[in-house]
Amino acid sequence: MSLYTEYLAEIETRKEQGLHPKPIEDGALVAELITQIKDAGNEHREDSLKFFIYNTLPGTTSAAGVKAKFLKEIILGAVNVPEITPAFAFDLLSHMKGGPSVEVLLDLALGNDEAIAKDAAEVLKTQVFLYDADTDRLKEAYEAGNEIAKDILESYARADFFTKLPDLEEEIKVVTYIAAEGDISTDLLSPGNQAHSRADRELHGKCMISEKAQKEIEALKLQHPGKRVMLIAEKGTMGVGSSRMSGVNNVALWTGKQASPYVPFVNFAPIVAGTNGISPIFLTTVGVTGGIGVDLKNWVKKLGPDGNPILNNDGNPVLEQKYSVETGTVLTINTKKQKLFNEAGDEELVDMSSSFTPQKMEFMKAGGSYAIVFGKKLQTLAAETLGIETPPVFAPSKEVSHEGQGLTAVEKIFNKNAVGSTPGKVLHAGSDVRVRVNIVGSQDTTGLMTSQELEAMAATVISPLVDGAYQSGCHTASVWDLKAQANTPRLMSFMHKFGLITGRDPKNVYHPMTDVIHKVLNDITVDDWDIIIGGDSHTRMSKGVAFGADSGTVALALATGEASMPIPESVKVTFKGSMKDHMDFRDVVHATQAQMLKQHGDNVFQGRIIEVHIGTLLADQAFTFTDWTAEMKAKASICISNDETLIGSLELAKGRIQTMIDKGMDNDAKVLQGLIDKADKRIAEIKSGEKPALTPDADAKYFAEVVVDLDEIDEPMIADPDVNNADVSKRYTHDTIRPVSFYHGEKKVDLGFVGSCMVHKGDIKIVAQMLKNLEKSQGKVDFKAPLVVAAPTYNIIDELKEEGDWDVLQKYSGFEFNDNAPKTAARTEYENILYLERPGCNLCMGNQEKAAKGDTVLATSTRLFQGRVVADSETKKGESLLASTPVVVLSAILGRTPTMDEYKEAVEGINLTKFAPPLQKPLDSKSVHF
Repeated sequence: MSLYTEYLAEIETRKEQGLHPKPIEDGALVAELITQIKDAGNEHREDSLKFFIYNTLPGTTSAAGVKAKFLKEIILGAVNVPEITPAFAFDLLSHMKGGPSVEVLLDLALGNDEAIAKDAAEVLKTQVFLYDADTDRLKEAYEAGNEIAKDILESYARADFFTKLPDLEEEIKVVTYIAAEGDISTDLLSPGNQAHSRADRELHGKCMISEKAQKEIEALKLQHPGKRVMLIAEKGTMGVGSSRMSGVNNVALWTGKQASPYVPFVNFAPIVAGTNGISPIFLTTVGVTGGIGVDLKNWVKKLGPDGNPILNNDGNPVLEQKYSVETGTVLTINTKKQKLFNEAGDEELVDMSSSFTPQKMEFMKAGGSYAIVFGKKLQTLAAETLGIETPPVFAPSKEVSHEGQGLTAVEKIFNKNAVGSTPGKVLHAGSDVRVRVNIVGSQDTTGLMTSQELEAMAATVISPLVDGAYQSGCHTASVWDLKAQANTPRLMSFMHKFGLITGRDPKNVYHPMTDVIHKVLNDITVDDWDIIIGGDSHTRMSKGVAFGADSGTVALALATGEASMPIPESVKVTFKGSMKDHMDFRDVVHATQAQMLKQHGDNVFQGRIIEVHIGTLLADQAFTFTDWTAEMKAKASICISNDETLIGSLELAKGRIQTMIDKGMDNDAKVLQGLIDKADKRIAEIKSGEKPALTPDADAKYFAEVVVDLDEIDEPMIADPDVNNADVSKRYTHDTIRPVSFYHGEKKVDLGFVGSCMVHKGDIKIVAQMLKNLEKSQGKVDFKAPLVVAAPTYNIIDELKEEGDWDVLQKYSGFEFNDNAPKTAARTEYENILYLERPGCNLCMGNQEKAAKGDTVLATSTRLFQGRVVADSETKKGESLLASTPVVVLSAILGRTPTMDEYKEAVEGINLTKFAPPLQKPLDSKSVHF
């Protein structure tokens, strides 16, 4: 059977699913298409032409390489295809973005046929995805006196590729569609349990919201031709939880604009909105695609005669509607006035200036941020080659500098890593900054999308600016099913060749690793001044500053070693008092959220950096706090650590990196060894006093300050999704923090889960210690609910085995993972036993393993969104409550939440995760910013 007949068979299968032919990425299949195109009498010629023209993926795919060469033959007259004239062939090359297409265009532009060279040059002037090999050819030709090369470089220096694009429409008519009330998780837009299909954009698009919603959106488009559909989170925030590029892709697929007539299912420029705006990391992803995010502010707090908010019986502010955005409402976005108006345009509804910064408007004009990032680099290089000043075409980066004002920790890190800013100028929050990225992480459910983005931007190797990068296998670690078997090896092979350290070895030389990506990134971050970008919202390191990002921003960081963003404002979090013996540090984390809301009323963490002064906790334990900040809706977090604690964390990281080396995970570039060397250098700087651990200046300016009183924390705290709250907008947030006594020891628990990135080795040891304690006091341990335990990394399991804790866990387990015979199907039913699952995300991800529908789950994880860990049944809403490890373990044994007496008895003598506030020490001087 030929590849073409196999493709036809696949097309028939997709038809049954209501899908179009899958875009082609295989060069061998394109070669067959070309053979059939050349054969005038071939029965498949017409379809082969359509597939070749309209259904071949661009960039650096092998399909694009074969297509580009054939188009070159047509342009040179070596082949005659009546349907593809030389002019049309050039047009097709212009839509292929880079890689083989740019190579062909350069061949033609620098060739001997003057007419063809000029035509090729005109197309090249529109291209921005050029790499060193491409620009080196242009430089050499220019220096040799080639006039075409000079003409192209002059065009690049003028940035014609940008300035000649159409300007943004002054008025955009939109019709509203309310996707849901309350906060909308990106899981609604791109469910985690459909992660396997994300690289197949049309197929994945079918999972957005619901089939009913998709039909309603299509109906709105028919009823309102020429208008754009604006997706809305009514009375909530849009896109909480994760960056989820696949979510933006899905919204764009249903409501956006097609990027190219020759590239199927790649849409851009979605418009999304929320009463409380857009979640920060999701808003970044919207910007990547040139979309618009709208902070509607259409519901406001009702004020009493005294000017204070009126509260309802639950103590929550009463909201009143400022204007309606019910589904089907037509509104007008004026991009020039930067305001949202009614349909007629004569009533202003809300200011949108934050949606239309000069930088965001450039993204919108260019069809996304990639073109701007590469365009700026290309313009600078061209101007340098020509020996001229770079013309001021792009909006200058906003530089905010307050003389005499000290720097927060994030401001210091951004100043140190800034690229292209005014030399010597100290930058404060609000500045737009290009920064060098030190560490990059890609995870497996978004990795295939990242690889597609890398191919689309014609990147073939990791930027030498990146110190280290890791591709995980954790999000699909639970079940080695057919989907994982098909996708994971392909992903690992691509990323290995690209230059990343991979969790699975494409050649099966080392043991497959499914370690949770955030834990690995936390270990391989070996400098508190580093900037980390990771393809997951929980990229929140306890060293340096880390930002969760979409698959495209990850690809950009891998390809360029840079990222662009404003310096965020910071909220300073300090601690006072002391932890009680029976409290676990996870309770401090929950209490931070509760006390912040009590102190400030609103969530001051949202969209900002949480600068947490937590200096006495090692990186593993401190990560429990930084990891949770994603749920606090913070942009990122930074741990301010004592010198000796940071040294201890770096030594811990070195040991774990060495373990990775010992397992054969280092690559030819010796990236892992380089990280150990970098850690040694940083430790020496700290010990010598040359460069102590990062601290903010004493007179740094913060948006707000939160002081957490440890003395107030007297009992375990639980984050409750509050699924039956009468106010829909209050459900499934992380703001409802309750003491365990609230449940009076009566709330039934159907399943306990200790795992995800929120636990460290100490948590797994606590499980073992509790089992030993209960065995000693009761003679045996009976589980009245299943307890699932998934350690975050293999390193932790190895250490537990050496210390004897794993033996205890094995003794009580009814199931233990086996890498030689991994599960091939997700578990659907649970017994009341202990399950020792493979390292990885497990239930927290919700794409493979799930609790039974309608269950009440008590977990150490981070996700309490609807349907994530547990779906609703027909008779009961699923609940995912979040608590500390000892609470989860005891609840699984009891089959219900414990009373305080039961809890205190169970944890007596157990080494819980403890924390003591660091002693106050003088902060460094503001005279230097790093």
